[in-house]
Amino acid sequence: MSYFYLYCFIAAIILCIIYTLIWQKRFDINITFCFFMVPFINLAYYLMYTVKKADTVIFALKITYLGGVFLTWFIMLCVLNLCRIKINRIFRLVTFVINVILYLSVLSIGFYPIFYKGLRVMKVGKSWHIVKDYAFMHTAFYAVIFLEVLISLAALIYSRIRKRDVPRRVLNLLFIPLISCAVGYFSNHFIFTKIDIMPLMYVVSEMIYIMIVRRMILYELSDMVIETMVQSGDTGFINIGFDHSYLGSNATAKKIIPHLTDLAIDDSILISGVFDNNIVEWIKHFEDDDRNDRIIYSRGDTDGDGSDEIYNVVVNYLYDGTQKRGYQIFLADDTQNQRYIRLIDQYNSELEEEVAAKTARITNMQNKMVMGMATMVEGRDNSTGGHIRRTSEVVRILIEEMKKDPAMGLDDKFCEDLIKAAPMHDLGKIAVDDDILRKPGRYLPEEYEIMKTHAAKGADIVREILKDTDDEQFSILAENVAHYHHERWDGNGYPKHLKGYDIPLEARIMAIADVYDALVSKRVYKEKMSFEEADRIIKENMGTQFDPGLYKYYAAARPLLEKYYSEN
Repeated sequence: MSYFYLYCFIAAIILCIIYTLIWQKRFDINITFCFFMVPFINLAYYLMYTVKKADTVIFALKITYLGGVFLTWFIMLCVLNLCRIKINRIFRLVTFVINVILYLSVLSIGFYPIFYKGLRVMKVGKSWHIVKDYAFMHTAFYAVIFLEVLISLAALIYSRIRKRDVPRRVLNLLFIPLISCAVGYFSNHFIFTKIDIMPLMYVVSEMIYIMIVRRMILYELSDMVIETMVQSGDTGFINIGFDHSYLGSNATAKKIIPHLTDLAIDDSILISGVFDNNIVEWIKHFEDDDRNDRIIYSRGDTDGDGSDEIYNVVVNYLYDGTQKRGYQIFLADDTQNQRYIRLIDQYNSELEEEVAAKTARITNMQNKMVMGMATMVEGRDNSTGGHIRRTSEVVRILIEEMKKDPAMGLDDKFCEDLIKAAPMHDLGKIAVDDDILRKPGRYLPEEYEIMKTHAAKGADIVREILKDTDDEQFSILAENVAHYHHERWDGNGYPKHLKGYDIPLEARIMAIADVYDALVSKRVYKEKMSFEEADRIIKENMGTQFDPGLYKYYAAARPLLEKYYSEN
């Protein structure tokens, strides 16, 4: 039997140490008194059955009654406090005085017959056996215990039903030490006779109180956040535990999310589903990546003006010192800013559309001007009728085949720009004298040298035409097409004698299109060639005049090219 009391004493000491380690100054003072009384009371129970003198047994018995008299009182005060039921000083003073009188009657044991009429302490084996004959103050003792337990139970039941701001988990836990102590007090007389289970009930109560104070830290953190910042104002605050239990919010948050008013402390935000599209979603967003801590929350039209209320939502951890205990959610009204941003975005969109439309008109005018100049050049050159239109189509057909090969990596803009730039490749001919440009036969060497200047002059003309355009990529591409479409892969072309990959890709593609059209089209100085003959010449010049890497695309495009020239 003595080992039972020894183990209860050791357990009480360990739990007291744990409580000391987690203690914070905001802990309920009544719980603190309980923790420091229980080890002394359990020690008294142990001594009561192990000491050698009968007088010491009686002294230890008086110490054990500290628990019976005062622990129930402390538990009652703790329940009232945690249930947020205000008690005045008179109630506290009167109940304290009653318990002091009770304990003074306990101290009279062995002197006056007011608590025990008689008391006999007998040695039975290695243990002491105490025979008690109860007096009227002992009956009063039980009455006071019963009354204090009844008050505590009433407070718990009332709070469970009527008070939504009292944590449900704490209420449930508070029932346990209360019922435990009541069972311990009364069972010793009606159930157990050989062993007193009160020391064990005290240990159980301590364990429950550690659970309570650990949980209370969360609620107090929540209250501190809300009260420190503001209870009402423009910013809403919501605190949620890691288990998705509701810990508290301020009035502003309840106004923004009215369903919060239906929640009691410790209710789960997952049960009803009404928070799935706001609080639950925000927390999940944050849990997936805690860098995703900012969200825009739009609340439906509440003031009848057809517009939403918009809030900046910030999610963060709720800290107890350095330990994460839950989530903090802040909601700041950002309606005016967001409406302003929307207006700016709308204005920018309209402005962009207007600029885009004007740019399109300017680009269209520019294209028409270029095409007009190209057509005018073609009209002066009586040997190349339709060359501009046809080469543009050849370029388009070649580009379509090249786009099928991912290794080429051609983006849509490059392809579109090249097709659009193709008509500009011979613009430089506008600067060539009519006597040379319109000559019906082949050029003399000196005439050919003058004719070759059209490439460089064309580059200058294209640069001048496109110098004010915003599309720099197109300007460079169009200039390259005009400047380098007569360069050769072997470096024997003009005007710069570029070689291999030094020749821009757009110029290498244009070169094939230009020569192919010249071969299969009729000129004043020659008849058109057959497709087979033209294909032979193109193939033979791959690696000398043309980029050999482009041959496979030309070969793939050949059926479409022949179809096009057969129909036009």
